[in-house]
Amino acid sequence: MVNSSAFKWSFLGPRYWLTWLGVFILYTVSWLPSKLQLWLGKQLGRLVHRTMKKRRHIAEVNIKLCFPDMPIEEQRALVKQNMENTGIATLETGMAWWWPNWRIKRVYGSVKGLEHFERIQQAGKGVLLLVPHILHLEIASRVMGLNHQGIGFYRPHNNPLMEFFMTRGRLRSNEYLIGKRDVKGLLKALKNKKVCYYLPDQDYGRKRCEFAPFFAVQDAATTTGTLLFSASKNCETVSLTSRRDEQGKYHLEVLPALENFPSGDDKADVTRVNQRIEQAVNVAPEQYMWLHRRFKTRPDIDAPSYYK
Repeated sequence: MVNSSAFKWSFLGPRYWLTWLGVFILYTVSWLPSKLQLWLGKQLGRLVHRTMKKRRHIAEVNIKLCFPDMPIEEQRALVKQNMENTGIATLETGMAWWWPNWRIKRVYGSVKGLEHFERIQQAGKGVLLLVPHILHLEIASRVMGLNHQGIGFYRPHNNPLMEFFMTRGRLRSNEYLIGKRDVKGLLKALKNKKVCYYLPDQDYGRKRCEFAPFFAVQDAATTTGTLLFSASKNCETVSLTSRRDEQGKYHLEVLPALENFPSGDDKADVTRVNQRIEQAVNVAPEQYMWLHRRFKTRPDIDAPSYYK
């Protein structure tokens, strides 16, 4: 469990000077007007679209696989919009980590479905909140934190200085954080009736996975880790949708709990998880993290990579 972050004097050493420079720029930009930041982020994303060809290719492949019936011009437009939102997400991270609550309230659009949290917690259970890898997740968590603080289940950063800033930033909207290997810690949080963020939509390899449909891909490697937590008698599972509108305001909605979940049929259960993720992605597909190699693991270990 992480509920604080300690500064280390070693952070002032030369190995971290480039990190400090990046953090200083991000912090400085975070105090600009929000609409200007969104514009700057879009320009940054267009630069990413032009220069980071490998990442652009991954997004192109993912979108083509998921939406094969989408006209090619619409696919290309979605990829470009996604790159623009990737640039915006970089600056949204600064907003999320350093903005005071009064600035977060200015971009607060709406939060619906909190009654699902209340019902589950009043029944003496914790809430496993299924969250897709939306690009604006950092600031969406701050928006949610104005209403209901949760527990972040996360992967610690490899750079200790970035871990320091990331932890401090995320603790502004979470009670505490739990490292992704601390299974017992998350089960304990659920037992204590906490709302726990869980992101089940990346390809984590063959270990503890089922191959299940995700959009038009019929055999996407999908983690069964979700079922480990959902099976707890102290837990019910809900999901989140989130989008940023044209005015730069954020709209979140908690969807009702999955019934009879898990059922004992792992493939059917992770298929239902994927359907909830699809539902969330379709709210704003350009704001989803298509840059991840979602389909890198295939049922046939000798099958060629989609991304070559």
